[in-house]
Amino acid sequence: MPLPLAVLVSGNGTNLQAILDAIGQGALRAEVRLVLSNVAGAGALARAERAGVPVRVLEHRAFASRAEFDRAVAVAVREAGAEWIVLAGFMRILGPEVVGAFRHRIVNLHPALLPAFPGAHAHRDALAYGVKVTGCTVHLVDEGVDTGPIVLQRAVPVLDTDDEASLAARVRVEEHALLVAALRAISEGRLHVEAPAAGGRARVRIE
Repeated sequence: MPLPLAVLVSGNGTNLQAILDAIGQGALRAEVRLVLSNVAGAGALARAERAGVPVRVLEHRAFASRAEFDRAVAVAVREAGAEWIVLAGFMRILGPEVVGAFRHRIVNLHPALLPAFPGAHAHRDALAYGVKVTGCTVHLVDEGVDTGPIVLQRAVPVLDTDDEASLAARVRVEEHALLVAALRAISEGRLHVEAPAAGGRARVRIE
């Protein structure tokens, strides 16, 4: 059975497109059951509609609280029949109403080698720090910000000539491949979450 996905987006949707392309090419056995955005008019919605994927807009400002928004997201994902959530440029932090309901079944893509440079300005922070290598990380989402168990990582060199735009563009190429590789491992049943030892953290093992 194809892996049933809900993809949450806020922007143009290049990572969503990478998923759709991989499915179309037979490189990923999955089905995107829903593309949900908190931004009306997000470019990713048009990509989904062109692919015949159902879309839903839940503008977070329309909800009285973060918890109400999160509950609406969880309901929409369940109604779509999705079992996994992919955060593909989704610019909201999900709370316990979603994280708890989909424990270890929410995948996020972050443009840095976590735990380095978490948060919304990873490329700016990497350049400011002067690192010679950055990259991207796919991880499972927990209640923290970019703190969940790491699934896969890929390194990208930082060039002396880089600015935020050029670095982001080169990292983005690796993001697409890494996200598809992680979802392929999940769809093939090769991803396993190992319970943490006392005082430790959960870890991901890929067979």
